[in-house]
Amino acid sequence: MNVWGMTDIGLVRKENQDAYATAQHEASGRTVGVVCDGMGGPAGGRVASRIAVSVYLEELEKLLTADQDPQQLLEASAQAVSLANQAIQEEAERREECRNMGTTLVSAISYDAGVVVTNVGDSRAYHISENGITRITKDHSLVESMVDRGDITEEEARRHPSRNLITRALGPDISADCDGYICPMQAGEYLLLCSDGLVNTVTDQEMLFEVIHGDGPDTCLDRLLAIARSQGAPDNVTAVLMQMQ
Repeated sequence: MNVWGMTDIGLVRKENQDAYATAQHEASGRTVGVVCDGMGGPAGGRVASRIAVSVYLEELEKLLTADQDPQQLLEASAQAVSLANQAIQEEAERREECRNMGTTLVSAISYDAGVVVTNVGDSRAYHISENGITRITKDHSLVESMVDRGDITEEEARRHPSRNLITRALGPDISADCDGYICPMQAGEYLLLCSDGLVNTVTDQEMLFEVIHGDGPDTCLDRLLAIARSQGAPDNVTAVLMQMQ
């Protein structure tokens, strides 16, 4: 797969508590992308997101093989998430200033006909093709629950004052249960992983246009960041773009 990534502090926050990574697992031939959005105190969020990214990739390095089917890949991803959660909790016990830290996580692992996606929290994955844009993940958040109940619309959720309240995260949750999705993809189609700093400032249609109709994938994330910054970028903005070959 082709893969690109970017992170930016935005225009308001004093530090970047997001983290991301991409990796090519040589033994299995799989491509991995992961985005984390940290929370909890001046230093805690930054520490949590970086631990999550690092441990998640380290564990996948041990767990991934070339012959795993999508369901087995999801199981390996869930195991790596659990170990990342444990590592964050252990660090929080050691450092008083990090006691309340946590992080979201959204990831993708390639297989021959697409990707498997894992998420905890409200960082998202989108499948983007000539046919349109589809959100794969479901936010673990208060406003998502309100949308599900019909209390507010998805557009209202984008601007709701409680939109940052999440119901699952690595660190605060003992188990940090993750959701898993199998996403078939055709050659040339894209998967976009992103933190809520992008989601809350760039519409789905803007994502679709820039990925499919913009000036090429190499600069797509820069263009999405520019839109986020034009909308005030009140939060850190992070994204990984993966293209099926």
